[in-house]
Amino acid sequence: MTEIKRIAIDTSKSVFTVHGVDAAGQAVLRRNLRRRELLGFFEKLPPVEVALEACGGSHHWGRALSALGHRVRLIPPQYVKPGACPGEGRGQAQQERPQ
Repeated sequence: MTEIKRIAIDTSKSVFTVHGVDAAGQAVLRRNLRRRELLGFFEKLPPVEVALEACGGSHHWGRALSALGHRVRLIPPQYVKPGACPGEGRGQAQQERPQ
């Protein structure tokens, strides 16, 4: 399996979309996880950079993921654009993030 360099999480009420890329920026992981499955998924991964849209719930998830050894980055909402890719919905939004 290709090493995952960065993971972006699109948070919602009950199902989170996890999108992972390798060092070249190619998508290597895309998975929908329920809220109760999220921490179990990240416990199995080596420490990676995790990007979340900054909101009330993301601070909770950021603290929980940091406790597991991951580097968490909160992205301001103005940089997270729904529908950034033509024909794609919110699930694609966090693929684009500032460098």
